[in-house]
Amino acid sequence: MTEPLVSRMRAFGTTIFAEMSALAVRTGSINLGQGFPDTDGPAAMLDRAVEAIAAGANQYPPGPGVPDLRHAVSEHRSAHYGLDYDPDGEVLVTVGATEAIAASVLALCEAGDEVIAFEPYYDSYAASIALSGARLVAVTLRPADGRFTFDPDELRAAVTPRTRAILVNSPHNPTGTVFTRAELAVIAELCQERDLIAITDEVYEHLTFDGVEHIPLATFPGMRERTVMISSAGKTFSVTGWKTGWVCAPPPLVGAVQTVKQFLTFTASAPWQLAVTYGLRHELDWVAALRSGLQDKRDRLMEGLTSAGFEVFRPSGTYFVQTDIRPLGFTDGLELTRKLPALAGVVAIPTQVFYDHPERGAHFVRFAFCKKDEVIDEAVARLKRLP
Repeated sequence: MTEPLVSRMRAFGTTIFAEMSALAVRTGSINLGQGFPDTDGPAAMLDRAVEAIAAGANQYPPGPGVPDLRHAVSEHRSAHYGLDYDPDGEVLVTVGATEAIAASVLALCEAGDEVIAFEPYYDSYAASIALSGARLVAVTLRPADGRFTFDPDELRAAVTPRTRAILVNSPHNPTGTVFTRAELAVIAELCQERDLIAITDEVYEHLTFDGVEHIPLATFPGMRERTVMISSAGKTFSVTGWKTGWVCAPPPLVGAVQTVKQFLTFTASAPWQLAVTYGLRHELDWVAALRSGLQDKRDRLMEGLTSAGFEVFRPSGTYFVQTDIRPLGFTDGLELTRKLPALAGVVAIPTQVFYDHPERGAHFVRFAFCKKDEVIDEAVARLKRLP
């Protein structure tokens, strides 16, 4: 029998998250790899999901999403960013941000197109672009002054006549960078000069630290009409298993994404949609407390990793701390993370798997701090065995 998997997907096997989480279970290691919290979201919001199930909200919701959730998303965009989206034509509910990204790329990019993404990038980006038949063009984020950023000249040079879109993730997974206004202005200017669509992954929009502000690219002059703005409830409310996300964009772009989305999942998760509606309207104080707690956890893990001998980069957002393993005498993050359960009883993620150019990220390893303090402390104690 010939190879059953289509050629454009043969480079994509089991995700690194599945591999490392399975390794954690198999070895009984502490999992600081996959980015999921080990505590639940706001109790009142969880109760709304239970109530919705008991009340019979268990059949297909409307394809674009439950109207009340679309209104709540629209209200949230307006209140936080001054962006007004019509809930009845500019908001689409999706099965998490991952589906939103995939449906956007499949809807807006064709075979032969190019899509720019900043490496290291979340692994679904490359797979979605490959499924569309387009080509990913990576622009590398490099450390500078303790954070990861891009060279504007490299970004401009990456644009060709075939470039269709740029995929922008801020706050950025896996580096923890939050793009500054100046960095976003470079992207916005380039999108308008070269008539590019921006697809923005903003799932960590509320999880920024040290007073750093998340600025949506769609707020820049001339960008609302060319931006597909994506977010979700999973990270904001610590309900990553609910897979409830959304797209906000002008009608032509939302319509294109919905055309594809309806043949991927059509719709999903009526009870979760109703509960997230409640969360967006009533639980943002809980989110503020979550953000403060995560900042403390970040500092706790950074201090521990530094004392264990890693070079640590201070993230301004997300769940993750990026480290350089070379001070410990290691150079290959993939090799180290596969051995780490035996060496220290901890699982982490090798950053090089998120690069088109793995050699540029071979010495970086990502650790998640969205865990209980005692879990972080035990992991750090174990990692101190490495030197």
